[in-house]
Amino acid sequence: MGSSCFARGNEKIVALCESFLAARGLKDEVDVVLGASLCAGNCAKGPVVIINGKTHTHVDEGVMTDLLEDLFPAKGQ
Repeated sequence: MGSSCFARGNEKIVALCESFLAARGLKDEVDVVLGASLCAGNCAKGPVVIINGKTHTHVDEGVMTDLLEDLFPAKGQ
Protein backbone atom coordinates (compact mmCIF):
# COMPACT_ATOMS: atom_id res chain seq x y z
CA MET A 1 0.00 0.00 0.00
CA GLY A 2 2.89 2.32 -0.72
CA SER A 3 1.83 5.53 -2.41
CA SER A 4 2.69 4.40 -5.95
CA CYS A 5 0.88 1.05 -5.71
CA PHE A 6 -2.03 2.64 -3.88
CA ALA A 7 -2.38 5.28 -6.59
CA ARG A 8 -2.36 2.52 -9.21
CA GLY A 9 -5.21 0.60 -7.61
CA ASN A 10 -3.89 -1.73 -4.93
CA GLU A 11 -6.87 -0.87 -2.73
CA LYS A 12 -9.14 -2.40 -5.40
CA ILE A 13 -6.94 -5.51 -5.48
CA VAL A 14 -7.39 -6.07 -1.74
CA ALA A 15 -11.17 -5.63 -2.06
CA LEU A 16 -11.23 -8.05 -4.99
CA CYS A 17 -9.36 -10.67 -2.92
CA GLU A 18 -11.82 -10.30 -0.06
CA SER A 19 -14.80 -10.63 -2.41
CA PHE A 20 -13.31 -13.63 -4.23
CA LEU A 21 -12.65 -15.52 -0.99
CA ALA A 22 -16.13 -14.75 0.32
CA ALA A 23 -17.82 -15.77 -2.95
CA ARG A 24 -15.95 -19.09 -2.96
CA GLY A 25 -16.75 -19.72 0.70
CA LEU A 26 -13.05 -19.70 1.50
CA LYS A 27 -12.86 -16.84 3.94
CA ASP A 28 -12.73 -19.16 6.95
CA GLU A 29 -11.35 -22.20 5.10
CA VAL A 30 -7.91 -21.09 3.98
CA ASP A 31 -5.00 -19.42 5.68
CA VAL A 32 -4.77 -16.14 3.81
CA VAL A 33 -3.32 -12.96 5.20
CA LEU A 34 -4.34 -9.87 3.30
CA GLY A 35 -1.84 -7.39 4.51
CA ALA A 36 -0.22 -4.25 3.35
CA SER A 37 3.30 -3.07 3.47
CA LEU A 38 5.09 -0.02 2.37
CA CYS A 39 7.35 -0.02 -0.65
CA ALA A 40 8.48 -3.36 -2.08
CA GLY A 41 11.07 -1.54 -4.18
CA ASN A 42 9.24 -1.99 -7.47
CA CYS A 43 7.43 1.34 -7.69
CA ALA A 44 7.57 1.56 -11.49
CA LYS A 45 6.13 -1.95 -11.72
CA GLY A 46 3.21 -1.52 -9.35
CA PRO A 47 0.80 -2.48 -8.17
CA VAL A 48 2.90 -5.20 -6.61
CA VAL A 49 1.41 -8.30 -4.96
CA ILE A 50 3.44 -10.93 -3.13
CA ILE A 51 1.96 -14.43 -2.94
CA ASN A 52 3.81 -17.23 -1.19
CA GLY A 53 7.04 -15.26 -1.45
CA LYS A 54 6.72 -14.63 -5.20
CA THR A 55 6.45 -11.04 -6.36
CA HIS A 56 3.90 -10.23 -9.06
CA THR A 57 4.13 -6.84 -10.75
CA HIS A 58 1.71 -4.72 -12.79
CA VAL A 59 -1.18 -6.45 -11.04
CA ASP A 60 -4.60 -5.20 -12.04
CA GLU A 61 -7.98 -6.72 -11.27
CA GLY A 62 -7.76 -9.15 -14.20
CA VAL A 63 -4.30 -10.38 -13.24
CA MET A 64 -5.36 -10.73 -9.60
CA THR A 65 -8.42 -12.74 -10.59
CA ASP A 66 -6.20 -15.07 -12.64
CA LEU A 67 -3.80 -15.49 -9.73
CA LEU A 68 -6.67 -16.28 -7.37
CA GLU A 69 -8.22 -18.74 -9.85
CA ASP A 70 -4.87 -20.55 -10.05
CA LEU A 71 -4.54 -20.67 -6.26
CA PHE A 72 -8.15 -21.53 -5.53
CA PRO A 73 -9.80 -23.21 -8.53
CA ALA A 74 -13.56 -23.59 -8.46
CA LYS A 75 -14.74 -26.91 -7.12
CA GLY A 76 -15.11 -29.47 -9.86
CA GLN A 77 -12.25 -28.11 -11.95
